[in-house]
Amino acid sequence: MPREYSELGTPQEWLKRAKSNLAIAKQPKTEDIYMEDLCFETQQAAEKALKAVLLFKKIPFRFVHDLAELITLLENNGISLPEEVRTAAILTDYSVEARYPGPFEPVTKEEFKNALKIAESVVAWAENQISNQ
Repeated sequence: MPREYSELGTPQEWLKRAKSNLAIAKQPKTEDIYMEDLCFETQQAAEKALKAVLLFKKIPFRFVHDLAELITLLENNGISLPEEVRTAAILTDYSVEARYPGPFEPVTKEEFKNALKIAESVVAWAENQISNQ
């Protein structure tokens, strides 16, 4: 059942949640923390930041983890995205598969650093979109 737009909270609240996910991703990694879980936090940060912009622009969206879908939705509604935001689609794999045991390659430190850089770019872009309007 679709939620009422007014029940979704404000774009600013979504952006705060995105920043919270980024802060979690930046926590020092201990041996008990999986790199995949930190990457999940980067995906969540990007997802919530994109949804903050969609909410701000009053563009209805589905509750999905697929960042490519959210990016396409923004572009189809005339929102120009810089390349570093468009690349966030690659973070989608961290939303489900990487969080569970299975036949997946472990995430490397380099992959995590790249995911964090992308998520930071998306959050900064979203913040700029919302604060400059």
